[in-house]
Amino acid sequence: MTQVAAARRHPLLEDVHRIIEDRSCAVLSFDIFDTILWRRVPRPADVFGILGARLRAAGMAPDWVTDATFRRMRVVAEAKARNGREALGTEVSLFDIWRAMPSNVFPHERLDEFVKAEIETEREFTVVDLDVAEVVKSALKHDVKVIFVSDTYFTEEHLNHLLDRPELGSLKDVRIFRSHQHGLDKASGLFEIVLKEIGKEPEQVVHIGDNVVADYEVPGEMGVRTVLFRRLDDELTKVLEREKDTVEHFGPYAPHFDAVEGDFGITSLRAKTVQAGRHQSTSAVDTGWRYGATVFGPVLTGFAEWVAWKAHTAGKKVLWCPMREGELLSELVNNAAQARGWDVTAKPIWLSRHVTSIAGVTEFDTDSVHEFIRRSYQLNVRQVLSTLGLRAGDVPSLAGDLNTIIDNGGIAERVSIALTETPHIQNRLKGNLTAARERLMLSLRKAGALDGDDITLVDLGWGGTIQYMLAKALKAAGSDIVPAGLYIATDHRAARAYLAGLQVEGYLAQAGHPEDVCATIVRSPEVFEQCVNSICGSLVGFTEDGSPVLGPVSESVSQNNERQAVQDGIKAFQAQWNRYVTHFGDRWADLTTSQAAKDRLANILVSALKAPTPEEAAVFGNWAHEDNFGSSVVTRIVPEDLKAVLPYLSPADLDDLHMRDSFWPALLAASDTGLGAAARGLATGQLDPSVFESSGEPMESALYYRTAEDKWREAGRSRVRINHNGLSFARLRFEHHDTIDLSLALPGRPAVVRVDWIEAEVVAAGGRKVTVRWEGHDDFAGMSYRECRWLGANMVEFDNEHSALILPIAQRAGGWVSSGQVTVGFAVLPQSISHLSPHLPTAKKLARVSGRLKQEYRTRGPAGLAASAARIAIRKLGGNT
Repeated sequence: MTQVAAARRHPLLEDVHRIIEDRSCAVLSFDIFDTILWRRVPRPADVFGILGARLRAAGMAPDWVTDATFRRMRVVAEAKARNGREALGTEVSLFDIWRAMPSNVFPHERLDEFVKAEIETEREFTVVDLDVAEVVKSALKHDVKVIFVSDTYFTEEHLNHLLDRPELGSLKDVRIFRSHQHGLDKASGLFEIVLKEIGKEPEQVVHIGDNVVADYEVPGEMGVRTVLFRRLDDELTKVLEREKDTVEHFGPYAPHFDAVEGDFGITSLRAKTVQAGRHQSTSAVDTGWRYGATVFGPVLTGFAEWVAWKAHTAGKKVLWCPMREGELLSELVNNAAQARGWDVTAKPIWLSRHVTSIAGVTEFDTDSVHEFIRRSYQLNVRQVLSTLGLRAGDVPSLAGDLNTIIDNGGIAERVSIALTETPHIQNRLKGNLTAARERLMLSLRKAGALDGDDITLVDLGWGGTIQYMLAKALKAAGSDIVPAGLYIATDHRAARAYLAGLQVEGYLAQAGHPEDVCATIVRSPEVFEQCVNSICGSLVGFTEDGSPVLGPVSESVSQNNERQAVQDGIKAFQAQWNRYVTHFGDRWADLTTSQAAKDRLANILVSALKAPTPEEAAVFGNWAHEDNFGSSVVTRIVPEDLKAVLPYLSPADLDDLHMRDSFWPALLAASDTGLGAAARGLATGQLDPSVFESSGEPMESALYYRTAEDKWREAGRSRVRINHNGLSFARLRFEHHDTIDLSLALPGRPAVVRVDWIEAEVVAAGGRKVTVRWEGHDDFAGMSYRECRWLGANMVEFDNEHSALILPIAQRAGGWVSSGQVTVGFAVLPQSISHLSPHLPTAKKLARVSGRLKQEYRTRGPAGLAASAARIAIRKLGGNT
């Protein structure tokens, strides 16, 4: 989409243009505020906060009158002025409002000064709507009478000053009808006065305005032809509310404003984009389009403008945008540069974390190879060898491990040693990686990226991995070029790039600061990345002539349609923004240097990530995500296994989820009404996290694993909380190549627990992925208990912090396991830590014996059943119970 596309007639005004050209009306009537003029703030009253700051700076207001205080005073003064007129009606002038302000703070003898200050602030913060301006000029050109009808406290002189804009042309023949002038507003009789004074029938008039009642319903019932030019629809209003609710990071007065630029016109241009972009489509596509237009659109527009400005001021004419994000990012940067008149060109280039990480391997010792291998996810040994350009038979010592998944440090260490223990294999590895580096360099040369003295990369960011590894590859290839990087955000992982002397800059966050902004973006980046990516497979390598080799496109047709809709929304917003940039030139706000602008955009993005709507959850929750680091693994943004545990989750549990558990925890929460409300309460500070903790000492689950050497080791711990359903959730991981048993100390304190289910997802011998569940009576009857008692069914009483369930994982998985995760859904009733609570009666011994025998038969067959019966008999003969 080019910037010219934004110049098309506004869809809501197309019929009006035809009516004017056909002279099918005698009079064209306009509302003024939020129709002809809109303000560069989210809400009209937000101008008052800026006015308060200016009065204070000019010595016209005391220091104790803060922006928020003045805003409230001004709003209440207007209400007071309207309510105090009694028989005179509720219509007031701006002078009446200022007389209602406290005279000891704002002396009445300076009334003219205060009114003038407000008018000048309104003048500065109001902007002509270019689409409506075109209609006004067209009507005047075709000799259609134009009038303005406004509910306002401004005098005619004030309005003439506010409307004196070159975009509107000469308005000397335009008559203004004001509610204050006639003592009636549009909903209460002003239109009757208008029709009488202009001497026209209702059907001869077309009225355009933003208020559903005053501009649409009331005149429409009279017979006036009406066009509802509504500024904010219901969906955008909800978006603005969530941004107001999650603004605690940016201070108590929301949203963030600049004393000169307000909110930079962002809110009104978001509204215009949505208003102009309405179209018939499926709800999922429409949700994606709106998300692009109202969330990613403003953020990426600011980022693109900042990138182009950075290049312009540094004298860099060419920027390089790594694919797959590069196609869209380069278009946005080029649009921004063109609108501002800067000689900067951005170009897409084929780079990825995977190919630069391979090309950047310059040391071939065991530790370096081990570090590279551990970056991959869910690859088996055969796949890792292929990634490194080796065949299965090239490393004979790994012949028995080819299908083993490298999911723990032990197997990664064995592979690393095998690849570096002999000069022959080491040289082969070095040759393959050097060849991969040379293919990368050839691709860069063909693109023209090595023609200059520098390369500046433009990407979304996070850890700067591509830039860091590219720098290593360039150095290894003998190039003096040191790549720079411009990103939306970088986190703490970029420290290695800084220590390598690389220029790494972030727009909204840099090196992990501001912490809340960076942590939120980096915790849930997948949908952002997906929405910026081109619809193609990920880059997995280069051919001998430097052409890119791409993996398959794994996303569904519906997901790709929704992604395209998001990108269309992003472009639509930027087109609106750049239209005003082009028209107003240097008079229009820029988003490059102002911290207030960055805060405003950061709040848009952070709010969307922290508090997605159920509609957004329904769309994005079904999206798939590629691992994109040598792995073909594709996972869902909201995994199916977590959808099943929603009733057990506390909002605080969402923060504990691993990245692989859920790429976007807040989106998971939005799928459940109760959990979503609780999560929003925590995110906005309306709820304290302690609400979901048990009374007294906090609870903590612990997981231990037993190795083949019969040694128990701790795998990890997880905080236990009690959610709005009275339920609890725990998820713990373990990693060891020969795990036999697991010990699950569930509540970590004396408690009676109803264990609804236990699920272990493990990687067993040979790379098999196995899922094991304990959930039925027989499962618990056949389980072993340490310092706790089975009470029957799925009830267990735990005596102390060491009390645990013993899970025979190797027995259930058919052999030792190398890694996995254990997930538990349960309900807990904490008991006295001092052991003052009486013990509950245990299950009958016969039920336990029967349960164990069933477990043995299920897992080991008749032989296991006989062996278990023999052990029970021996214990009984020995007097054991």
